[in-house]
Amino acid sequence: MSSFLNLGLPRRIPAFFAAAALACLALQACSKSIPDRLGIPIEGYNHTSAAINHFDVNGNGGPNIGPFGGGGSQMCCVAMPRKWYPGLTVVVEWEKDPTPFDSATFTEPPFSDAWRNRMQLQEADYTHHRAVVEVAPYERLGAITLHFLPCNQVKVSADQTYPGIANHPYDYPRKMEEPSVCPAP
Repeated sequence: MSSFLNLGLPRRIPAFFAAAALACLALQACSKSIPDRLGIPIEGYNHTSAAINHFDVNGNGGPNIGPFGGGGSQMCCVAMPRKWYPGLTVVVEWEKDPTPFDSATFTEPPFSDAWRNRMQLQEADYTHHRAVVEVAPYERLGAITLHFLPCNQVKVSADQTYPGIANHPYDYPRKMEEPSVCPAP
């Protein structure tokens, strides 16, 4: 054992591993491999008088969006292909509260049993939705942007533009009224 130590090998082994690790990193840096899918943030805009209590894109969550609200808040993340292709879709699921301001008129003390009972009655009116939505064409992948529209319609883009910018594929007014009769899907 003493002859092993005298050869200086223990001092050379860490240097060997360090050199091997640097070589591996250098080889990876030379690789031109770029992933086909990237994780991008999720942002939503609600163009209706209902509240979007929560939503998911391909199982990844987005924030609560009040009536006629949204934008400016992003959640992480959903995996999307770097390059758009025809037929690209995402699955969007959401919960909607058609009367988001009713709880403000409750006369019961907040969080009392009576208040909780009233909330349960209100929550019974929440609706749950699921849609397979085509993603608008994009040149360069950016944030995924959802537009919640009247009649439980959703539009999705995933480019590097935002509502109000000329190249954004959707230009909906912030406040849209629900028609008395929704068109058949």
